[in-house]
Amino acid sequence: MSPDAPLNADAHAAAWGHALFDTALGPCGIAWRPGGIAAVQLPEADAPATQARLLRGLGQGTYPQVLPPAVPPAVVRHAIAGIQGLLAGQALDLREVPLDMSGVSAFHQQVYAIARAIPPGQTRTYGEVAEQLGSKGLSRAVGQALGLNPFAPVVPCHRVLAAGDKPGGFSAGGGALTKMRMLQIEGACLGGTRSLFGSAD
Repeated sequence: MSPDAPLNADAHAAAWGHALFDTALGPCGIAWRPGGIAAVQLPEADAPATQARLLRGLGQGTYPQVLPPAVPPAVVRHAIAGIQGLLAGQALDLREVPLDMSGVSAFHQQVYAIARAIPPGQTRTYGEVAEQLGSKGLSRAVGQALGLNPFAPVVPCHRVLAAGDKPGGFSAGGGALTKMRMLQIEGACLGGTRSLFGSAD
């Protein structure tokens, strides 16, 4: 189904809402509005914790209206299938998933666009993303933008590392360990030479 299809195309689906779904890493959450995906939540300790964090994020300034539990429309089901595939090790970039960035600042949108262009299995550093924006001095701002990313892993902030290929921060449950696990699932290569966790043969 085309990602440009209206989100309320299904007779029993809702144009606004949120839902939980299972992945290889645990229960994830997703929320949507007529303009696209409003937020994605990576797994917390259990499904209720994932739902609580998703709703907490939706209630903080950018998305003040809590979206009710609902049946996902086709475009959201497509996004869910893509996230499930990515977290199971499929080489998916999810760039076709429509995102509602109506409450996201212009700078953060630029950072997220660069992150979305990083293919699965590859990484960049905060400094490299900052250079693409025009100045390596923006590295800290890039890290802050990715730390506030409401769309992970559709916006794959886990593919952006600190200098020296150190993991840097990660706001999802499990922190940097979850970030490294996601890179391991993707078979990420550092410097394009070897798997992050594999043997160097």
